[in-house]
Amino acid sequence: MMNSKVRKITYLAMMIALDVVLSPILRVEGMAPMSSVINILAGVLMGPLYATIMATCCGIIRMMMGIPPLALTGAVFGALLAGLGARWVHSIYGSIVGEIIGTGIIGSLLSYPVMVLFTGTKTDLYWLLYTPRFLGATFIGAVAAWLIWQQAKKISLFKDMMRVFNGEERIIR
Repeated sequence: MMNSKVRKITYLAMMIALDVVLSPILRVEGMAPMSSVINILAGVLMGPLYATIMATCCGIIRMMMGIPPLALTGAVFGALLAGLGARWVHSIYGSIVGEIIGTGIIGSLLSYPVMVLFTGTKTDLYWLLYTPRFLGATFIGAVAAWLIWQQAKKISLFKDMMRVFNGEERIIR
């Protein structure tokens, strides 16, 4: 049996790969709902630290592939708060709320100044520029994550992930 550190890195790499591959495939212009799905599931399965590491790695990989820094500013706060929400509430609902606040609100508002630095353009509509699309993506992602979680929580692989990252299997509703 692999030791715990190797299993954590393996599961982390698997989640990074899923996010990097699925996010560009299943997206609407200006919205990446699959990133929210993966953030929510990572928050529940891996907790705040590893979910944040995952989102950071995914954002860096996307930026290396030519995606603007929105990939980083949008996802990292959502992943962190999704993990914290799951820990505090012991429910996917905590992870969902964390993702909506972290990506949909905080990430969207911080994306404006980052994009001004990145592109050099500025608009007075900064409050309205990214927030509607980011919130839309997080709501779509939240519904999809909830639907996936209803089946995934029964699968032994996901139970093992929770055990590896949390020491024991938490009760996640």
